[in-house]
Amino acid sequence: MSATLNGIPRVNLEARPLWKRELFWLTGGKLFTTERAAALWRRRIAPLESPLMKATHGRMRLSQGIPVLVLTSTGARSGKQYESPLAYFTDGDDVVLIASNYGREHHPGWYYNLLAHPDCELHIGPRGGRFVAREATGADRDRLYALAADRLNKGWEVYQQRTDGIRTIPVLRLSPDGGA
Repeated sequence: MSATLNGIPRVNLEARPLWKRELFWLTGGKLFTTERAAALWRRRIAPLESPLMKATHGRMRLSQGIPVLVLTSTGARSGKQYESPLAYFTDGDDVVLIASNYGREHHPGWYYNLLAHPDCELHIGPRGGRFVAREATGADRDRLYALAADRLNKGWEVYQQRTDGIRTIPVLRLSPDGGA
């Protein structure tokens, strides 16, 4: 098995030690799950992540403790290209993204973009390639979400509680585009 998927490093959460998640949680991860801090991160810090990763060829990022890539998607209505820095992990030969939107009432824009235009690109600096997105459903979605909340970001437990009764947080699988 290759160490990458179309240039994106594999992140096997089942093999990821719990201390990594706990270290991230203890060094500020819990703080960023509050609504006020999440809003600050979403509005002020997250927009800087993609340009920083691009400028440093993927060697630096603002999000520490979790793997981050940049999704380039096509706007559902505008047709414009949008870049979104997102936490990710891999499952088999797919990259997995969680559309938590910081536990807000609605899904993030990039989720709607991928539903309308599943062909996209994932990059970490100059590495990356084309992918095709599809939504995980049922037991597969539940397993991936639980794995992510347990081994990657405990904050997703908080986000799910915040959205209970409002929406189910989507999970997307992105497969390398074999035609690229």
